[in-house]
Amino acid sequence: MEISVSQIKEVVVLSLSGKIMGGPDGTLMNDKLHELLDEEKKFVVIDLKEVSLMNSSGLGMLIGGLTTMRNNGGNLKLACVTNKIESLMTITKLNKLFESYGTVDEAVRSFDFS
Repeated sequence: MEISVSQIKEVVVLSLSGKIMGGPDGTLMNDKLHELLDEEKKFVVIDLKEVSLMNSSGLGMLIGGLTTMRNNGGNLKLACVTNKIESLMTITKLNKLFESYGTVDEAVRSFDFS
């Protein structure tokens, strides 16, 4: 898994690519989120457009990320979820836990900073 970071207004966009299989990927994601929190950046969109494969450990990594951000007064939302990942999230009922949007821009706009 690779992570590229960009920012749109107050929201950090983490674009993931490759296979998300937990283990070292989870550590990488956790470290990145804690770096963002250290920088007072609490609102994150995870762009999954370039993710080719995700297993249950990868889903666990996303749950951990959501928990980390919410426990620190922030939030984490998903964008560009592929059909494969959407199916996995539906089967596990995680689609009810995560806010998911068709595009990164839609996800960014969903944050209310007023």
